[in-house]
Amino acid sequence: MTLSPTGHIAVIGSINVDFVCRVARFPHAGETMHVHAATTGLGGKGANQAVAVARLGTAVELAGQMGDDALAQVARDAMADAGVGLRFVRTETGGQTGRAFITVNDAGENQILVHGGANMTLRPDDVPALARVFDGARVVMVQMEIPPDIVVRLCEQARAQDMTIIVDPAPVPPDGLPDALFTLATVMTPNETETQALTGILPTDAPTARAAAAHLHGRGVACAVIKMGARGVFHSRRDGGDGFIPPFAVTAVDTVAAGDCFGAGLARMLASGAPLDQAVRYAAACGALATTRPGAAEAAPTAEEVAALLDTQECAS
Repeated sequence: MTLSPTGHIAVIGSINVDFVCRVARFPHAGETMHVHAATTGLGGKGANQAVAVARLGTAVELAGQMGDDALAQVARDAMADAGVGLRFVRTETGGQTGRAFITVNDAGENQILVHGGANMTLRPDDVPALARVFDGARVVMVQMEIPPDIVVRLCEQARAQDMTIIVDPAPVPPDGLPDALFTLATVMTPNETETQALTGILPTDAPTARAAAAHLHGRGVACAVIKMGARGVFHSRRDGGDGFIPPFAVTAVDTVAAGDCFGAGLARMLASGAPLDQAVRYAAACGALATTRPGAAEAAPTAEEVAALLDTQECAS
């Protein structure tokens, strides 16, 4: 995989407003609990990734869809303030902006319920307008919080334009990931749960991650990057070579959007022409820093913060 420096990074995906509750522990069925705190903020994997790219100082354009309700303006203002380009964000007349209901416990673990709203009403005839986000970009990031057939169509167009395609398979659709995405993806970045859903293998260390990566390569994935949270990250190329990035030593308070920040760092580095191992290490630092503060988009680190973590912690692949 050879990449050259490029202009903006294109992100296509969901835009939500998040409602977050913080609790000591997750409630049992039928139980009513008081929460420590409740907040409202920008969310959705597409918006999170776009903001995370912008926070790293890289130009980014987002394509997606919101409703025309009050939450749309909340989301639009937050993205604009972060420096995300919004020329390709559509409005569904009469539609509801996506929303997520997130519970975070004292261990930093989360449970998330998502109402897709306008994210899930994109249609095939919307694809040409969304695909305009590719103009001037060489790297595109996609996720699975918009209809899977739309993701496939957009990736087909991106492949035709010789773009690097980063597929975050979250959340894995109930019927599984479309077969075409395995061959269209330049890089696929599942976490442990998603890897198990896609391969039947739960990665807990480098050997199990290597086995899962081999399965993904067998289905057509060129580069597999398997995120194992506090256990580190494994990366592998179908044409040969792999490596393991140990976890960074940070104090996690919230794992919401850590994967999105990881993806942003990966995209930034691949767009700059960095080799996969360097890009994954940088991405791992981005994801680790995101766990040290609460929230989704607002948890994204700056390039200066990432550089400081990379300088202070050795992390050989």
